[in-house]
Amino acid sequence: MNSLILSTAARILLPILVLFAIYVLWRGHNEPGGGFIGGLVAATALALLEKAQGLVAAQRVLKVEPLAIAATGLGCAIAAGIWGALAKGYVLAGVWPLLSVGPDGSKEGLPVGSILLFDTGVFLVVVGGVSAMLFALEAAALEVIDQPPDTAGTESDGTDSTGTDSAGTGPAASDHGRPEGDGANQEAG
Repeated sequence: MNSLILSTAARILLPILVLFAIYVLWRGHNEPGGGFIGGLVAATALALLEKAQGLVAAQRVLKVEPLAIAATGLGCAIAAGIWGALAKGYVLAGVWPLLSVGPDGSKEGLPVGSILLFDTGVFLVVVGGVSAMLFALEAAALEVIDQPPDTAGTESDGTDSTGTDSAGTGPAASDHGRPEGDGANQEAG
């Protein structure tokens, strides 16, 4: 799309949306939010950029293949599960190595642990998965637009919507790809 307004808005909104996505990810293990919603916000930022400046610009900003990002996120989520199993005895147990609880119940330190690692994994899976789908859809749309006009209305079986073969020389084959006069569709007499 060649809209000056959309392109300018995308340049302004992209960093804001990415920062908001990280904020939602960070607060998600204590309050509403988390990896899924943060990932959707980040993917929305990429979708906005892709619509404003094109597929190549969005891929250039991402710098890594979307499916590699999703695979990294899956690895983070699996690592968080294994970390909980090793430290606490069951999968996905919350492990907080930098947080200590005082005798009066007060907490000191950073709330960084296995839950944030899991949320980060979900964030990366969502960003990678949604971006991969978005980029694939856009690439397919660009292929359709770039097709020569003479093949744009052709069905996959070589006929157009009127039932004529793509060469325009006569009627297309009948049901199941058989010619009309071979006896396959005639009643026994």
